[in-house]
Amino acid sequence: METNIKSLAIFCGSSVGKDEQYCKEAQNLGVYLAQQEIAIIYGGARVGLMGAIADAALNAGGEVIGVIPSFIKHKEIAHENLTKLIEVKSMHERKMTMFDQSDGAIILPGGFGTLDEMFELLTWGQLGLHAKPVGILNVGGFYDLLISFFNNMVKQNLLRQSNRDMVLVSQEIPDLLDKMKIYQPPVKAKWINAEQV
Repeated sequence: METNIKSLAIFCGSSVGKDEQYCKEAQNLGVYLAQQEIAIIYGGARVGLMGAIADAALNAGGEVIGVIPSFIKHKEIAHENLTKLIEVKSMHERKMTMFDQSDGAIILPGGFGTLDEMFELLTWGQLGLHAKPVGILNVGGFYDLLISFFNNMVKQNLLRQSNRDMVLVSQEIPDLLDKMKIYQPPVKAKWINAEQV
């Protein structure tokens, strides 16, 4: 059974990165989500890949909601033309607000902040705190090494395969959305003993 996705949290870099493909694909995602009438909930900045996806979605008539901590907003990088801008007190509150208001999350290329956001969402899912899909748009193979590392965690019996399978991956936007719509969360609790590995 497919999940009706009406909004997605987007986590990505506040820089554009070295490869212009990152920015282009962020723009493509913004346009695609606008066309699908899926609202974007993101970090509220006008710079980097964050600004690229927001501008593309807005220009395509999409709904874009920004969530930004006060200390970042006051550095004058907040996007001024969003559908809505929510100001919060901390990075953690930003992350929680974004995910609470969305039906899932897509991860684009980014740095430590993007990885922090992705790993916390996956950990919450592993613990059964939510059943929302988390997808990686693996632009140009950006996340190939990380995905290989996930597979090694399973091989080393430090991550259960069912939890590894929580990470939905595609290089194609429509395919990733299709995977997210049919996502089924793990049924077993995270806590396991040696016989269950």
